[in-house]
Amino acid sequence: MKDLNITAEQWDKLKLKLLRKYNHLSAADLAFQPGDEAELVQRLAERLRRNQEYVVFTLKKGLFDLDSNRL
Repeated sequence: MKDLNITAEQWDKLKLKLLRKYNHLSAADLAFQPGDEAELVQRLAERLRRNQEYVVFTLKKGLFDLDSNRL
């Protein structure tokens, strides 16, 4: 994903937001290494039953203000 870059520090916070909104996600669903954004988006799209554009939008929205509790 060339337009989505997530660092390990950002992912730690963003993962908590995702778990609050989507509490059915497992640790395996949320496994992520920086540079593997495309794989993460694909996996989340399948688990959330949404398209990849929705997942990218949701992740970017969460990254915009990492310190808020909102996703």
